[in-house]
Amino acid sequence: MADISGRRARRRAETQEEILGIALDVMAEEGVAGLSLSTVARRLGVRPPSLYKYFPSRHAVYDALFTRGQEGYLAAVRGAARPHEPGLDAMRAALAAGARWIMDNQTLAQLLFWRPVPGYTPSPEAYAPALAVHEHFAGLVRGAVARGELHPDAAGQEGLDLASSLIAGVVSQQLANEPGATYDEGRYTRLVPRLTALLAAAYPPAR
Repeated sequence: MADISGRRARRRAETQEEILGIALDVMAEEGVAGLSLSTVARRLGVRPPSLYKYFPSRHAVYDALFTRGQEGYLAAVRGAARPHEPGLDAMRAALAAGARWIMDNQTLAQLLFWRPVPGYTPSPEAYAPALAVHEHFAGLVRGAVARGELHPDAAGQEGLDLASSLIAGVVSQQLANEPGATYDEGRYTRLVPRLTALLAAAYPPAR
């Protein structure tokens, strides 16, 4: 009996993965807000009501993709920072890894970092990894303050907002102007390694 339940759970998980993959394809073709569960069902080869056994609504699909995206982004920035002590070197590596991830996952990135779907707000469960991303970067800024690389004010809300705005601005410009470029080729993403210097210029260490 347990074996049968295990097989059913695996089949369900595989079908859910297939649905999410198709949903991403549709979003890439039609725009993030253009996701249609009827289109997903047709490509999956089932009738639309069958889809609701796996995801009860379109927003539930968005939530699953939002969670997946934030977890992927979090893994990328954490992995890049890990070889460094918390501080500007770690932050520089994490920002670069995050920007690379965004350039490689542009459809998901739109869902994660912009508001392309009217009426959609991620659930608290889906948003939890985003809070972990925020805390990760806040920890790197605090580490830079502790190492004497930034003024203590950089770890306040305004400093964290500035740090977030710097990377968001660069990536937004890149996606708006050269979405087909790679991270290394991009006119704007090539600026990412300089962002920590801008933050340090705004919050120079206390002497």
